[in-house]
Parts: sequence; C-alpha cells; structure tokens
Amino acid sequence: MLSKNTVKFIKSLHQKKYRSESGRFFVEGEKSVLEVLQSDFLVDTLVTTESFEERHFGQLKSFGGQHITATQKQLEDLGQYQSNDAALAVVQMKPNLAFEPAGESLILALDDVRDPGNLGTIIRVADWYGIDKLVFSPQTAEFYNPKVIQSTMGSFTRVKFFYEDLEKVFAAWQLPVYGAFLDGENIHTLQGPAAGVLLMGNESKGISPALEQKVTQKVTIPGFGKAESLNVAIATAILCDNFNRLMRP
Repeated sequence: MLSKNTVKFIKSLHQKKYRSESGRFFVEGEKSVLEVLQSDFLVDTLVTTESFEERHFGQLKSFGGQHITATQKQLEDLGQYQSNDAALAVVQMKPNLAFEPAGESLILALDDVRDPGNLGTIIRVADWYGIDKLVFSPQTAEFYNPKVIQSTMGSFTRVKFFYEDLEKVFAAWQLPVYGAFLDGENIHTLQGPAAGVLLMGNESKGISPALEQKVTQKVTIPGFGKAESLNVAIATAILCDNFNRLMRP
C-alpha cells in the first residue's frame, strides 16, 4: 500500500532540487521500468499494477527492494505519464565519474544543450549507433530530468556519461574533436575519421567560442532548401550516421 510519505517523496522527484538532494530519480512506463531493472542502475522502490505483476512475475520475483502494488490512477498521479497502467521505479543516481576513452570509437560531447527533449533524443540516437560514451558541459540539461528519461525510451540504461568542463576534458584526452558548424567541411566528403569526439553545440548559439578553439575538424551537413538550421538532435543523428558509415565500412 502506498503511504503518504512515499507519495510525497516520489512527487518531490519531479523537481531537480529534490532529485539532487536525495540522489534519486524516477522511471515510469512498462518498457523503461523493465529496462532499468535489467541494467546496472540500483532500484530502491517499485510501484506496479497487478496486471504488470502478472505479466512479469518471474522478473519481479528476484527484485530485492521495496515493492508496492498500486492502481493505474495512483501511478498516473505519481508520475508524468497521462496513461500508465504498468509501473514506476525510484532509482539511485550514478556518481559523476569520468571515463577514459578507449578503442576505435566515437564519443559524443554536448556543449550547453539545454532542452531535455533534445538531450533524451540524442541519448537514444547515440544508443542506436552504438555510441555508449557521452560527456556533457555543466550547462547541459540534467540527465535525470523526467523528460530526458522519457525521451530516451530506455536508452539511458546503456550509456556512460559525466558532466565536466569540456575544455579540461579535451585537453586531457588529446583526441581529434569534430565540431558541428554551418561553415564546416561537408560530412559527405569527409574521409575516414579516426576515433575521436563529436561535439554538438547549443540549440541557438552553437558551439561556444572557447570550445571552438579546441575543435580540430569542423563538419557540416549540406542543406538544399531554405531552412536556417537543423534541430540539434536531428543534426546529431545525421552526423552519427555518417561517422558510423566511415568507421564501420
């Protein structure tokens, strides 16, 4: 049974302040909850409907955290989904630990990408192309924002990430940095990029002047119409597709 304290705590996680203080965030919906249960994230509390429990009895049998049965209406009141007849999980955040680049792979870096929907879509795009390492500037949207988590469609469980000053990161890694610019080299003519970093900039301002100095190769997506620019998530997908084609012939 849902207690008032549990309801109050889960609802507090809608706000970044309380997510940061508690080190917890929430995941909702059948697909995302099942994926987080199968991941290396630690789940504290699971709130599920009886129908969800019947469908996934075997998987829930091994869950060792707090498990509460609730109605669909209670679930919908707790989260942000207009319709949720399955589950909601309270999950522990991971520590903000840097990773080391390794192998012939591409790392995705985001400079001040503010929109949670864009960030979530970019994480999903990265997962689609097998890019499992991402680094974010401190001004980039919060990874654990509910809109980010929702937009990833479970892909948040399959990537490593950390937040840090990107100038420091690039200086330490000493890798080629491919930056997305309107005046860059046509990505369609780029020849065989080595392992490195693909840097995407702010939705309206692009890559900051300080980070532009760290870019070793500017790239662009050729346009044929009159649109001024592309959405950053769409641009990321197109560039990732082209890099994937070059790195995995």
